[in-house]
Amino acid sequence: MHPFQAVATAHGATVLRVCRALVGPVDAEDAWSETFLAALRAYPDLPPGSNVEAWLVTIAQRKAIDILRRRTRDPVPIASDEFPDAPSPFGIPGRGDTHAELWSALGKLTMIQRQAVVWHHLIGLPYAEVAEKIGNSPAAARRAGSDGIAALRHTLTTDPAILDQVARDTAKGVAR
Repeated sequence: MHPFQAVATAHGATVLRVCRALVGPVDAEDAWSETFLAALRAYPDLPPGSNVEAWLVTIAQRKAIDILRRRTRDPVPIASDEFPDAPSPFGIPGRGDTHAELWSALGKLTMIQRQAVVWHHLIGLPYAEVAEKIGNSPAAARRAGSDGIAALRHTLTTDPAILDQVARDTAKGVAR
C-alpha cells in the first residue's frame, strides 16, 4: 500500500463526517473527493511529523466553503412538472435523508458555529486548536461551539438524550 493510500484509509471516515456536518449529506461526498484530490497533490510537500488529520480537516473546511459558495451561484435544475412543495435548506429539493432534522438544524447555524461544533464535538479538537482554525480566540471558539450546541438542542428537541443519540449515530457514520 502506498503512503497516501494509508492516509486516505486512516482518515477517510473522519473527513467524511466533517464534510457531512459542514455541507450536509447531499454534497458531502463531493467535498470529500475534492479534499482528497487536493491532499494528494499537496501530500509530497507535507513536512514530516505533521498532524495529517488536522491538515485534512483544514482542506475539507476550505472545500466545504467552496461548495457553500457555489450553491449560492448555481441554479438547481428541476422539471417544470416536478416542483417541490418546499426547498430543502441545503438547496436541493426533495431529498429524503436520514436525520434530516439534524442536517436542517446544522444548516441553520452560522459557519463559525458549525465549524466549532464539528471540530470540537466530532473531531475532538480542544477549543484552543478550534480557535486557530476559525481565526478567533479560544473564548470566542468556545462560545461559538456552545451557541451552536444550544441552537441544535433548541431546534431539535427538548430531550437532550435524543440529540445525544443522533450525535452518536452521526459520529459513527450512520447518518447519510
